[in-house]
Amino acid sequence: MSDTSGISPADHGRRRSVRRVLVAVFATTVLAAAAATTATLPASASAPGTPSGWSQVFLDDFNGTAGTGVNTSDWQYDTGTSYPGGAANWGTGEVETMTSSTSNVALDGNGNLQITPRRDASGHWTSGRIETTRTDFQPPSGGKLRVEARLQMPNVTGTAAQGYWPAFWMLGAPFRGNYQNWPSVGELDIMENVQGLNTTWATMHCGSSPGGPCNETTGLGNSTSCPGSTCQSGFHTYTMEWDRSVSPEAIRFYVDGVNYQTVTAGQVDATTWSNATSHGFFVILNVAMGGGFPGAFGGGPYSTTEPGHPMVVDYVQVLQAGGSGGTTPPPSGNRDAYSAIQAESYDSQSGVSTETTTDTGGGQDIGYVANGDWALYKGVNFGSSAATQFNARVASGAASGVSGLVEVRLDSRSNAPVGSFAVGNTGGWQTWKTVPANIGAVTGTHDVYLTFSSGQPADFVNVNWFGFGH
Repeated sequence: MSDTSGISPADHGRRRSVRRVLVAVFATTVLAAAAATTATLPASASAPGTPSGWSQVFLDDFNGTAGTGVNTSDWQYDTGTSYPGGAANWGTGEVETMTSSTSNVALDGNGNLQITPRRDASGHWTSGRIETTRTDFQPPSGGKLRVEARLQMPNVTGTAAQGYWPAFWMLGAPFRGNYQNWPSVGELDIMENVQGLNTTWATMHCGSSPGGPCNETTGLGNSTSCPGSTCQSGFHTYTMEWDRSVSPEAIRFYVDGVNYQTVTAGQVDATTWSNATSHGFFVILNVAMGGGFPGAFGGGPYSTTEPGHPMVVDYVQVLQAGGSGGTTPPPSGNRDAYSAIQAESYDSQSGVSTETTTDTGGGQDIGYVANGDWALYKGVNFGSSAATQFNARVASGAASGVSGLVEVRLDSRSNAPVGSFAVGNTGGWQTWKTVPANIGAVTGTHDVYLTFSSGQPADFVNVNWFGFGH
């Protein structure tokens, strides 16, 4: 949580379609339905079951007696205005004093944690900041780590929200006890918000500050609006998925299943990435008041800022998936065009997500695929004998009349497709079929793009694998 951080799976429920409707301003009826769905989720919903292929390594559902503190075997309180010997005001310029008081950090008795900023009669602010005692959260070699929380941001907007800065984030384990090695040890901001805006920011911090390969103190970030209900008026699920099963290694950020920010090892030099990721992390929940990030959006807190609006956290969980065979791409230039290329082994992508597949052989597919999405597979070797066929293993549960094209492009997404096929509903999002298509003759080694085109915004296909033939 830097001082200006972020400025700059079988049936999906097809949640990402809501994002597409919002962005494209399509189908107000779909938007209304999405808002209604979010609004009716109970505030004390239990953590979801562990998905197939994942194991749960940490969970706090925040069940307990109202007015009690957190479980100190899982969490530790950060108190005062800095770490011992660390930068003043938590290094961000925020103005509150963090406490372990249940007036600032307490269970509500309904399965939630509340972190509540308070202001006393003299105008001094207090709030809460807790972090996991564990510092070992990282994906296994060739595997994945998923860290998520379902929470509601402080339900306050406008001038009353000026200075509010809730966050759900992670710091690299080497920071604990040192407090001088930020940002090189890595920071992953899964959710940040300021000023009661209907916006969530996700950011990775790394390298050196100011400037450096990670553009500090801004970091490598992006933002989006919350789907359906606003971030303040409803609960949403904020997720970070750190994926070592692909090359380059990727860290993806989601809200309600919508992937709106991805950072890969290919974006920075190898030393910077290693320093930021070759260790475990710990999880932090806090509500700051004031500091550089709110300062970039009007400042605060002011006398008009209302105290007493909590960030409400339903659960925090950490999941891990072991490396599954076939998902780590080979060195660039060594992919065999005539063997099945696992769709989830992309080198980079836009708009797609990975999920567990029930198709023969298991593993994962890429899903949530819709118009404008793409995935890149570097160094596909076609040899000297021309490939003239393309085939892919696809599934679709798209609504009647919803379909699109799966296209193959070489070396640049702006190049014309060398081949494509159309796909619509196959009977379900995990009902798989292999679809063939002819392509223009291809020889040599190329970067292959799968691009997806449709005349409407809804998700229309999942892809498990693809390959080529003579």
